[in-house]
Amino acid sequence: MKREYPEAPIAGVGAVIVREGPAQVKQVLLIRRGQEPLKGEWSLPGGVVELGETLENAICREVLEETGLVVETVDVVQAFDRISRDAEGRVHYHYVLVDYLCRVVGGSLTCASDALEGRWATADDLDGLTPLTVAVIRKALRMAS
Repeated sequence: MKREYPEAPIAGVGAVIVREGPAQVKQVLLIRRGQEPLKGEWSLPGGVVELGETLENAICREVLEETGLVVETVDVVQAFDRISRDAEGRVHYHYVLVDYLCRVVGGSLTCASDALEGRWATADDLDGLTPLTVAVIRKALRMAS
């Protein structure tokens, strides 16, 4: 399945992993993406659903591969399209994404595969993320309260 200039939308998942930080302030895990789209930018862990894989299994696998963390899903935060077009207006990327609120149940943060690095951030530390990502994180933080 080709991701650039696909013939059909590609199903993907994202994880809004929330934990209790210092002074009971909720934190969310961000990763710096190692591959396109959004290579080098901070975002949520996640990736493409493989054939025969459920959405929940996909998010658990992707998080483990990218961060070394074992998570369980809590609830769906939001489903949306992420469509990028090139200068000629052709669809360069088209993902249908489902973001899940997740919590850590094991492992330790060690970035690998598609993630260059990871960090825990508070709701006040989301500068540089896309507006949609910020909105999804804020919604998940409200859900986790």
